[in-house]
Amino acid sequence: MIPTTLRSGLLFVVVGGVVCGAIACHSGNTPAETADTSMTAFNKDTLAADIKVLASDSFQGRRPFTPGETNTIDYLVKAYSGLGLEPGNGNSYTQDVPLVEISPASTPILEVRSPKGSIALKDMNDFVIWTVKPDSIDAIDKSDMVFAGFGIVAPEYHWNDYAGLDVKGKTVVVMVNDPGFYDSTLFKGHTMTYYGRWTYKYEEAARQGAKACLIIHNTAAASYPFSVVQSSNGGVKLHLDTRDNPGYQLTLQGWITEETGKKLLAAAGKDSSVLKAAQHPGFKPIPLDLQLSGSVKVREVYNMSHNVVAKITGTKYPNEYVLFSAHWDHLGIGKPDAKGDSIYNGAADNASGTAALLQIARVFKSLPEKPERTVIFLSVTAEEQGLLGSAYYAQHPIYPLSTTVADLNIDVLNTYGPTKDITYSGKGQSTLEDMLADAAKARGRYVAPEDHPEAGHYFRSDHFNFARAGVPSLTADGGVDDLTRGSAYGKQKHDEYTAERYHQPADQYDSTWDLTGGLQDVGLVYAIGKRLAFGHEWPEWKLGSEFKALRDKSAADRSAGDQTK
Repeated sequence: MIPTTLRSGLLFVVVGGVVCGAIACHSGNTPAETADTSMTAFNKDTLAADIKVLASDSFQGRRPFTPGETNTIDYLVKAYSGLGLEPGNGNSYTQDVPLVEISPASTPILEVRSPKGSIALKDMNDFVIWTVKPDSIDAIDKSDMVFAGFGIVAPEYHWNDYAGLDVKGKTVVVMVNDPGFYDSTLFKGHTMTYYGRWTYKYEEAARQGAKACLIIHNTAAASYPFSVVQSSNGGVKLHLDTRDNPGYQLTLQGWITEETGKKLLAAAGKDSSVLKAAQHPGFKPIPLDLQLSGSVKVREVYNMSHNVVAKITGTKYPNEYVLFSAHWDHLGIGKPDAKGDSIYNGAADNASGTAALLQIARVFKSLPEKPERTVIFLSVTAEEQGLLGSAYYAQHPIYPLSTTVADLNIDVLNTYGPTKDITYSGKGQSTLEDMLADAAKARGRYVAPEDHPEAGHYFRSDHFNFARAGVPSLTADGGVDDLTRGSAYGKQKHDEYTAERYHQPADQYDSTWDLTGGLQDVGLVYAIGKRLAFGHEWPEWKLGSEFKALRDKSAADRSAGDQTK
């Protein structure tokens, strides 16, 4: 165990008798690292102060389209400008993000007709459906239903559930996760690929021209119970406003319970053996001889939300960009808890990550030398609504994604003290994980394996939208191996947060938090960014990553551009 001591609100690590800041200490690769006296800029007191403000009741849970958004944007703009950072979008610190708020105007209806009669499904009990199409009423009538396995088209894994199948105008019924969940020799084994993520299922069904897509829920394969589907999708939802660039969209999309899925298979004269068969190579889609009719009547409101963007221009490679990101939004005001509290303050999720970006910006500004590459700080909107702010930036980048070196994302800090370990999701995706391991080792820490790789956490935070655009991306999560109390204590604290505070009004700032561990984790993220900002490395996707081909093309384009200079 490496002994630690606390000085002036900073975490210091004693290595070979030398006291070092939580960020620097090893013999760095750059002059800025070897003579870095900027660690006083990392301060848990200012971190706590920013979290306390952003998570206060006056910010009303920071939901887009509310006074809470106005307060948050004003606070962040003043903070970045006060630190001396340049506006990141021309002369502005903000990027407009057009969104549409879609809310149900009546109870959704689903009816399935079979040769034996009709089955009326019950909203929120048997199914949860919604639409991303902002029409007053979206309906399908007697749409033929097809069971399409996992609904995956993955050439690199020699898998195509839509092979030889025309689903135009039809309703596809698919399973959650990917084949590796059931057979470790397939795909990436128990580590979920993006093909297993529910958002992919809808995207692929739309590409195939389907009218609707229903996912059969399974608690183990989804990594959460059906109650999470109900609470996340039963009311008002925000989506990107695509009126200026409309594409084909499903009329209806949603989930059905596992029991409902089996009931529909039985009505089609099938049994659950087809679910087993779909888990193996060579499965062929099965027409169900069922027809689906359903509708969702909605109201829509168009409005503008905002990403906040600030930068420090690089001295040597100003057109190459190291990006730090975190989402500023949370859930706003909602259903009161048992104590009558209806404000979902989102202190850990993600006022803490938003405040961490300000810490990193402060440290970069304190360096005796400016970075060689341009460093971007991006505080994004509407993550809680489906990673919308980062999705909009990735679709409308202010800086070219082909020369964006990496995205380092921060989402929820450790609030219970230092740990020996640090974790991340998406093992085997990119060389950023190797850089994280290097930074951790240099500070006497280690990288621990992800607890639940089958849950697909890599696809559930803002870095993912950069990954799917080809930019190597990473979210480092807090560890559990508590420095003095061990792993059991750390796991207990993680479990307590998930059960008692995650996405609940109880996620409030607590003055008893020990933020030294969170600050230590932020230091590792900073260390990776600093290594990239003061050098000329290009992180790469590893062999087998579903995002590698996009980056390889960007690398080829960069190489061609260099040769023409």
